[in-house]
Amino acid sequence: MERINTKWVAAAASIWIQSFSGATYTFAIYSSILKSSQSYDQSTLDFVSVFKDIGGTLGIFSGFLYTAMTSKRHGRGGPWVVVLVGLVQWFLGFFFMWASVVGLIARPPVPVMCLFVFLAGHSLPFFNTANVVTAARNFSDYGGTAVGIMQGFLGLSGAILIQLYHTISSEGNPATFILLLAIVPTIVIFLTMPFVRVYDTVTTSDKKHLDGLSIISLIIAAYLMVIIIVQNVMDLSQSMQIFSFVFVILLLASPLLIAVRALRKDKQTLPSVDSHVLDTSALLDSPSPNIFPDGDHVVTVDSNILEAMSTVNFWLLFLAMLCGMGSGFATINNIRQIGESLRYSTVQLNSLVSLWSIWNFLGRFGAGYISDAFLHKHSWPRPVFMAITLAIMAIGHIIVASGLQFSLYVGSVLISMAYGSQWSLMPTITSEIFGIRHMGTIYFTISIAGPIGSYLLSVKVIGYFYDKVASDVDNSCFGSQCFRTSFLIMASVALFGSLVACVLFFRTNKFYKKLVAKRGLK
Repeated sequence: MERINTKWVAAAASIWIQSFSGATYTFAIYSSILKSSQSYDQSTLDFVSVFKDIGGTLGIFSGFLYTAMTSKRHGRGGPWVVVLVGLVQWFLGFFFMWASVVGLIARPPVPVMCLFVFLAGHSLPFFNTANVVTAARNFSDYGGTAVGIMQGFLGLSGAILIQLYHTISSEGNPATFILLLAIVPTIVIFLTMPFVRVYDTVTTSDKKHLDGLSIISLIIAAYLMVIIIVQNVMDLSQSMQIFSFVFVILLLASPLLIAVRALRKDKQTLPSVDSHVLDTSALLDSPSPNIFPDGDHVVTVDSNILEAMSTVNFWLLFLAMLCGMGSGFATINNIRQIGESLRYSTVQLNSLVSLWSIWNFLGRFGAGYISDAFLHKHSWPRPVFMAITLAIMAIGHIIVASGLQFSLYVGSVLISMAYGSQWSLMPTITSEIFGIRHMGTIYFTISIAGPIGSYLLSVKVIGYFYDKVASDVDNSCFGSQCFRTSFLIMASVALFGSLVACVLFFRTNKFYKKLVAKRGLK
């Protein structure tokens, strides 16, 4: 048993959990039945969706739990406990949401539905903390790539879950999709979570094997994109749909081949420490990249949440994420209604949501991989990529606002890639500036900026302007005017976030040069 307990098996298990836990990005698939079955107007639907975002980014508790579980010795606890707590919330949230939609229970008041949606969303920080922080610890020298892979598969999970939905439910009933979310991922995650463990190891070929995982993730993304496009232009038979999904499962199993190859070729010189917090200086492979000026303060790595919050850099990251994640959340939460206002078909809308997952993946994976490459070779600080991607997001919002033919397709590509980039850049920047010991807590505290921005932009901007021009009869709106003003405002917000990231870039430029020198990466 010990021979299969390696950090590569842990990575494969984390990939499976990430691949089935991104239901947050499929909200557009079942938002219509949630709206109709509960008799919500657009503002109420947006209000309910914000609790999904709050749950999905409120990771303070998962961060504290992860630190507690991985700080104990002698095998007590571990990342799997964090996953289990998230799994219970996942099942309860989606099961009661489904029961409400199909009438199994009485139609709940809006606050109760918000609770169900919150529980379903709040499971994600527990999965993400266990998988992302463990990957950052297990592959510390290539944290950007490792985090990008984990975040990338989370981005792909929306497309994977929708393919599962098409395979099981040929009639396309959104209520069935909610029930599917309650059952299938619960089983998958429960079976794989025991293998997610922390390893204090020294290997000579981490990059080689991580590149292998990167190639696999790109192959899966390309295959899913082809399937989505084919489904968009022709009707696949049920047998072909089943075959295509089985092939996806086989591709998802291929990271185990990387684990087997790593087991054969790598000699891991240190034992597993499933429940031991590693010394940060060892993790960073540096005597101490742990002195970093922040205004008049000196920040040491392994800052706790209170120490981190006392720095300017924390709040710059928070503000940049409020703009970037907030406008990204607002877009995905309303993408179905945007498509309906432009008279897209149901097939086109489902394809749009699936393609969002693909571009989201490319942003998550690409930002981690590219920022690692430029950091190692040219000492480029990661915040510069945050500034670039937020500027790209602003361009995407402007394209959507134009209302031209195919503008939603083109705009959503830019927005989703830029949005996904934030989810790999921000955690990695957090671990480098504030240390890895309390990374989960700090990372998800900063992530709270997402739902705050989502509430302001979804409810106070999109919902307000949509309801203002919608029909009084059925609260519907058709035409580019429905969302034009909202997306122009969000473009301005994203551009402001880019400027904030530029400030963080200038503040951390010297730090990153010292970090590269001390790690000996260049």
